Amino acid sequence: MPEEQITDTPAAAGAALARLAQELDQVIPAKRADRNLLIGTWNLRAFGGLTKSWKARPADSPKRNFRDIACIAEVVSRFDVVALQEVRGDLRALRHLLKRLGEHWAFLLTDVTKGPAGNNERLAFLYDTRRVKPSGLACELVVWIAEDSPTITEGSLDRQFARTPYACSFATVGPNPTTFILVTLHVDWGNKPGDRIPELKAIAEWLANWAEREEEWNHNLIALGDFNIDGIDDDLYNAFTSTGLEPPPGLAHLPRTIFDKPQANHHYDQIAWFNTKVKKRPVLNLACSKAASFDFVPELRGNQTLNTLSWHISDHYPLFVEFELPHH
Repeated sequence: MPEEQITDTPAAAGAALARLAQELDQVIPAKRADRNLLIGTWNLRAFGGLTKSWKARPADSPKRNFRDIACIAEVVSRFDVVALQEVRGDLRALRHLLKRLGEHWAFLLTDVTKGPAGNNERLAFLYDTRRVKPSGLACELVVWIAEDSPTITEGSLDRQFARTPYACSFATVGPNPTTFILVTLHVDWGNKPGDRIPELKAIAEWLANWAEREEEWNHNLIALGDFNIDGIDDDLYNAFTSTGLEPPPGLAHLPRTIFDKPQANHHYDQIAWFNTKVKKRPVLNLACSKAASFDFVPELRGNQTLNTLSWHISDHYPLFVEFELPHH
């Protein structure tokens, strides 16, 4: 028998993907040329290995297979650029995701982060080249800790970030390009919630200082990723927002994981930017028209447990924002 391919969709999977597409149409706005910008973030659980088959078998390891990648691609394809967390050293799943997305999609990603806290993870951006393109900047954020550092002082962060945040600049494709910088990260979980505060605060201070340095370029700066924040207005959230970063109101009460309970949502994943002018800090000049998540559980769970679904797709929901592009 010929080897199964990610680009060849069996009839049963095609019908399921069509239903998923209909659900996505109800939640995520359509791409409109030169009118809107769709930015997403998604922690894809242990996104590394892949079973190269369309039909799941109980003994498959890893659980994720071609059908799952096709479902993930259907979601990712709705965005212009999406930040992915938990991409592993093994790039098989990522390679097949890009094959499924097609030739108009490209990616940027970090090297593997070593050490126990790094969890063999990479940070990645996937982007639709028909809609956006890299505009020159790509860097990992490394803090400078010194006695004369005005904000990140000795003792406030006793090591580098467990997984160094990754920043890339993009520009929309069209006659009047809009530039923006995305900074993605995955904050170390630690042994207890308080362990995350130094890293969250250092990231907030670093972004504020960096934004002021970049102000002369008039770039829009957006932070997104898995911040591992438990709740709104707790110490973790306050550290994250301590320098003026603000998430859009639409994300405030949305669950972040498929295991969240009603009225007890976590706020791990975030998208945020500076809305208030402080010193030379640039304020986002894009109008946010929608901020939401997509709940894939009703369509994709079937008769499997939530835990099993989390290994096929993810334990996190994708978040996204839609911006209206300025008219010239």
